[in-house]
Amino acid sequence: MKNGSVNRWSRRAFLKAAAIAGGGLVIGSMIPAARGATTKAASELGPFIRILPDNTVTVIIKHLDKGQGVTTGLPTIVAEEMDAAWSQMATEFAPADASRYANLLFGVQGTGGSTSIANSWDQLRNAAAAARRMLVQAAAQEWAVEPSEVRVADGQISGPAGQSASFGELAEKAATVPIPSDIQPKSASEYRLIGTGKTRRLDTPAKTDGSAVFTIDVSRPGQWIAVVAHAPRFGAKVASVDSAAAKAIAGVHDVVQIPRGVAVLADSYYTAAQARSTLNIQWDESAAETRSTDTLEDAFRSALGGNGRVARNQGNATAAIEGADKTISAEFVFPYLAHAAMEPMDCVVELKNGTCEIWTGSQLQTVDQQVAAAVAGVTPDKVVIHTLFAGGSFGRRAVPDSDYVAEAVSIAKAIGGKAPVKLLWSREDDMTGGRYRPMSVHRLEGALDNNGKIVAWHHRMAMQSVLAGTPFAAMIQDGIDSSSVEGARGLPYSIDNIQVELHDMESAVPVLWWRSVGHTHNGFATEVFFDRLAHAAGTDPLEMRRSLLQGHPRHLAVLDLAAEKAGWGGALKKGQGRGIAVHESFGSLVAEVVDVTIGEDGALSVDKVTCAVDCGVAVNPDIIAAQMEGGIGYALSAALREAITLTDGKVDQKNFDKYQVLRMKDMPEVAVHILPSENAPTGVGEPGVPPLAPALANAIYAATGKEVNRLPMGTKFG
Repeated sequence: MKNGSVNRWSRRAFLKAAAIAGGGLVIGSMIPAARGATTKAASELGPFIRILPDNTVTVIIKHLDKGQGVTTGLPTIVAEEMDAAWSQMATEFAPADASRYANLLFGVQGTGGSTSIANSWDQLRNAAAAARRMLVQAAAQEWAVEPSEVRVADGQISGPAGQSASFGELAEKAATVPIPSDIQPKSASEYRLIGTGKTRRLDTPAKTDGSAVFTIDVSRPGQWIAVVAHAPRFGAKVASVDSAAAKAIAGVHDVVQIPRGVAVLADSYYTAAQARSTLNIQWDESAAETRSTDTLEDAFRSALGGNGRVARNQGNATAAIEGADKTISAEFVFPYLAHAAMEPMDCVVELKNGTCEIWTGSQLQTVDQQVAAAVAGVTPDKVVIHTLFAGGSFGRRAVPDSDYVAEAVSIAKAIGGKAPVKLLWSREDDMTGGRYRPMSVHRLEGALDNNGKIVAWHHRMAMQSVLAGTPFAAMIQDGIDSSSVEGARGLPYSIDNIQVELHDMESAVPVLWWRSVGHTHNGFATEVFFDRLAHAAGTDPLEMRRSLLQGHPRHLAVLDLAAEKAGWGGALKKGQGRGIAVHESFGSLVAEVVDVTIGEDGALSVDKVTCAVDCGVAVNPDIIAAQMEGGIGYALSAALREAITLTDGKVDQKNFDKYQVLRMKDMPEVAVHILPSENAPTGVGEPGVPPLAPALANAIYAATGKEVNRLPMGTKFG
């Protein structure tokens, strides 16, 4: 949560009432306990904390853990405020219930925008601090001492005469204690877990021994495995289908038509996939996208010749450019990108007795719940979602129309609920199934005065809207999709004349947010173009940035730290280059310096990335470093090799043979430096992505003098 913002689920909301329920302590107005969470003699301390007699403290996680570590980050906040031992902490995913588990920054239950820690920070600190106070009061009553004489450490409560009790032993008695009204969470100087390396990831043992449950692990009694034949071109629909050959295969239970294709249900994935290959489907392509990538690119480029919707208009950029001593222009082209998570889309659905039960790595529980209810023909309260671990997402599981969940429910409904349905997408289904980072074309113009000062900046961009036609369309203001212009509209540099324009493009290719969303392309365009202007002015790119960021001390701090740690300005050998970029996204500031070597054959070697990050309070430094490293690797992969292209409307890349992701041997050395801060925590899952590609492009220019205007950039610069 950002400083100064109002938490509408305030301390008062948690502490409005207390009651004894099921033999345990309950704090808060947002009860009952999580569905399926009742344990004999368990004590519920609000909707987020449960204490068992064995002294286990379970934190109910309202977010999806897709590898980013919220099942460690959120318990760290609770353990810190309760003075619990890290060894006693456990987690459980929350049910789909926005009345208790909404993302405070979204208004619905969901995970994204690097908000998990940020939106839960005050919420969990207050809840845990209240629980600790009530446990202390209970101990004081039990031992007839003053609360000030009671101490809490490592999950144990002790009294002045050597009395001792665990949380589990005192939780039920604490239910009779008046609720404190003056909760004050710890100050930073009191932290013993937050900001340290003492909190090892709680999910590591389960993910190591295989006991962690992902959707692909779920097996319901009598379930049928489903695969779907999707249209080869986006926007096409089924005209007719001959499924006789498929139904004749042993082990096939049914073949049904659903809104997004034709589903085959069988007793195994192999049988279902084999049967799908025999389907004879005629597609109605009257509304399908039939253009190839080069045709789409030309259309996007052509649009930039007209006037777009103005997202920022400061001064008069057009006039300043026309009257300038020197002008620079550049065009940047970005492809569609797949999310390419290791776990393809999957979902298990069981329809029975008027309810719809779902098992999946749900990233937008509220949306999935509402869409499933509409498809199944039930009310949302009849939809139970079991959120499971997900093997990556990068935004792919946060789908406004819940595509793969809707498919699974549609299939279960089509067979009349006669069996649980386990829908599995293959890698090919996942790669060609859409929901890509939008393709975009950018055109930038800048102007310098005779002293080499930047006096004008004009940024035009053309792309499809991610938000249009979704439940999040309210974020489109004055025709501007905020996710398209983020990272460009808020350009931090002190330039008198700035104009940013957006051209919305139309295509049947489905687009979706992709790790760091608009910041991915806007961060590249702005930071590479900035270097171009610096070189035209004959100024060191770092020094020009510093001169124009005097009003942004946090930008300056990460910029200076990254440059210092990377040895900016030091001597480089022939073929070596060093580039820098700084970018703010999701409330966090990240600067990255990339060191490269270009061999005599022109082969690129990315040698090292030095990263500096300011994300407010560093709750789990190891996870922050891991997220920066992961974001850097993800961004590097996209910068070097990744692209989704179309030929006559059909996707060319079907697997990792053509959609080539970064190999371990290509991962550079990464050094992460975290700035100390007492500001509220901000995001870390995405902010490491945007600065990488521009810093890399700037390093390549420094080494070779070659400009990078298109991604992926490849690995040869001879």
